[in-house]
Amino acid sequence: MRESGRSHPRRRGRHSDWPVGAVVVAALCHVFGARAEAADGVLLRPLDALTYAVLLLGPAALFWRRRAPIGALVVALAGGLGLAAVAPPVWNFAVAPAIAVFSAVKAGRGRAAVPVAMMGYLAWVAVYGVFAGALGVPGAARLDTRTALIAAGGLALVLFLGGAAKAQSEHVAEMIKVRAEREQAREEQERRQASEERLRMARELHDVLGHHLSLINVQAGVGLHLMDNRPEQAREALTAIKTASSEALREVRAVLGVLRPEEEAAPRQPALGLDRIEELTAGAGLPVTVTVAGTRRALPAEVDRAAYRIVQEALTNVRKHAAAGATAQVTAAYEPGELRLTVRNDGPAPSRLPSMTTLLGGARGEDAATGGSGIAGMRARARSLGGSLTAGPLAGGGFEVVAVLPAGAAEEGDA
Repeated sequence: MRESGRSHPRRRGRHSDWPVGAVVVAALCHVFGARAEAADGVLLRPLDALTYAVLLLGPAALFWRRRAPIGALVVALAGGLGLAAVAPPVWNFAVAPAIAVFSAVKAGRGRAAVPVAMMGYLAWVAVYGVFAGALGVPGAARLDTRTALIAAGGLALVLFLGGAAKAQSEHVAEMIKVRAEREQAREEQERRQASEERLRMARELHDVLGHHLSLINVQAGVGLHLMDNRPEQAREALTAIKTASSEALREVRAVLGVLRPEEEAAPRQPALGLDRIEELTAGAGLPVTVTVAGTRRALPAEVDRAAYRIVQEALTNVRKHAAAGATAQVTAAYEPGELRLTVRNDGPAPSRLPSMTTLLGGARGEDAATGGSGIAGMRARARSLGGSLTAGPLAGGGFEVVAVLPAGAAEEGDA
């Protein structure tokens, strides 16, 4: 995820004030430690400019502990050794070297920081203890075994804390990376779902417009043909056109309603499914018999919608290609684990009335070969759900479409 271009004063202040604060804290600890030693009368030299320079050498090195952690550590340790000429071992003087060791390990320079810190500790023990006499260190400033062991324990603790801080930083960085990857994956999934929704809406619009416009085209042709000789039947055709156009507008509004913001969206129309098959066949423009075999049960939403669309498209093909007076039979067989749809018509001769396919330039490809439009679309819809669809002419005349769709139990909220 990208951060915005706005500055974050609080965050910037944290990163800039912490190094300065470490320098100030270390400097104060060194100076006040030396002044306390002076008050006790054990300071080895007066608090002059040179003494203060030695006291502040280690704290000053902390300015570079981020850019050059090992260099800052070496200077801080050297400053700590120089304090042997100023005062006996004082814990205040260990603040700057401790911060330098911690920072170097946290920065990921542990392989170099650990041996440097160990050498610094051994040099400190040598100056204050082993070679104290040869170096002219007064007896009061010499190191005893107890203090050396406590210092070793303190160094080990600082190394451990530095390593823990490094591990924590890496863990936080990994969490940020994982969160960013998850956010990216979520956005990609949302884009993919939006694309799939657009494709679904395109298919829905194709089915709605193809079905109803085909019905309007056929009924308009019937009305024109019968207007002069059979006005009552022409009136029925015009009524069917009005009903089909109203239904088309309603379904288009239902499909496009998902594009509106949720708070502005109109109430959704009932979902399309086999429970509306009687309504579909009633407006098919020809006599249709519906038969349900097996125990009717709730289907997954996508299967139920696909079944409705397949029946709708099959009836559209019957209306466009069958002879006048043809009838159709729709059978929905609920079998274990699947739904078998059969749409059959008994028209021996094709109608001579113009169809929408003819007006648009004729059927193409597989649809032209099979004598009906939309068969490729129905087959693609069935295959997308893991089912199958076959279509072809019957031996005694007519046409049959058989679709087999997987139909397990509907999940909660699908039905």
